[in-house]
Amino acid sequence: MNTHTHDILVIGAGMAGLACATRLAAAGREVALIDKGRGPGGRMAARRAEIGGETVSFDHGAQYFTARDPVFVEAVAGWEAAGAAARWPEAGEDAFVGTPGMNGPIRAMAGKVPVSWSVRATGLLREGDAWRVEAGEETLAARTVLVAIPAEQAADLLAEPAPDLAGLAGEMVSEPCWAVMAGFAERLDITADTFRREDGPIAWAARNSAKPGRTGAENWVIHASTARSRELLEAEKEEVAERLLADFFVKSGAASARPLHLAAHRWLYAMPASLGGEAARYDAQARIGIAGDWLHSPRVEGAFLSGLALAKSVLVHG
Repeated sequence: MNTHTHDILVIGAGMAGLACATRLAAAGREVALIDKGRGPGGRMAARRAEIGGETVSFDHGAQYFTARDPVFVEAVAGWEAAGAAARWPEAGEDAFVGTPGMNGPIRAMAGKVPVSWSVRATGLLREGDAWRVEAGEETLAARTVLVAIPAEQAADLLAEPAPDLAGLAGEMVSEPCWAVMAGFAERLDITADTFRREDGPIAWAARNSAKPGRTGAENWVIHASTARSRELLEAEKEEVAERLLADFFVKSGAASARPLHLAAHRWLYAMPASLGGEAARYDAQARIGIAGDWLHSPRVEGAFLSGLALAKSVLVHG
């Protein structure tokens, strides 16, 4: 059992949690993070697959991000200089992708602070002047706890220890999204590297292999629309992959081809459908706070700025 009491423990090492933690660490605060994922990524995850003897990385979550706020623009410039991000004009003039996968910026930030992966927070309890965090067989303690996970998960974790924060998180609704990863032996007869539809079963598809720093001959990531994702929400992954691949060929007009690799991933909390109207919230008396794109704005930039806002509140109010 871990008996060390951290100064600050951040639950969730996605963009919001890491932006918060790196800012706090830069200010001299002792901070640690835990995340239920096996490695850096969250919704900026990249999944590897062996196709034709080659290791290929698919961006099966966020496809790209934009940089508009000056603070985020500066951060992206740093990632770009470090080789962790690159411009992707196919998605827009101000569009970037992580390199060599979308989780490039997450990896860069995670290398600056201590993160424990595959650790899921299952309980949170106030004990005297500190918080006790139950995480499987491990128990952690911290003077301050900052929660940077999807709203639905935050609402469950905070229901008893911080009902006001849980209530805010409980007001949020995130839409699901099924993602399909397909690798082909030959190039499909689709000229553009991206495919977007405002209606129909496929909301977005991208030639993953055409992004900066990617490998592989012809790899696509296909995102189902919200309606199609809800329709197939409880279906088996193999069935979803086949059905969405068929949808993709119909809607893109490309000739059908059998992929060398085909897999699907369900994102239950892909896109916040409603927002809290504030960047972050921190209870200085109880020393507990929340951050996430669902509070600020449903973009990578929103998650980053929300994390910074929470860090600022902690630094100002203690």
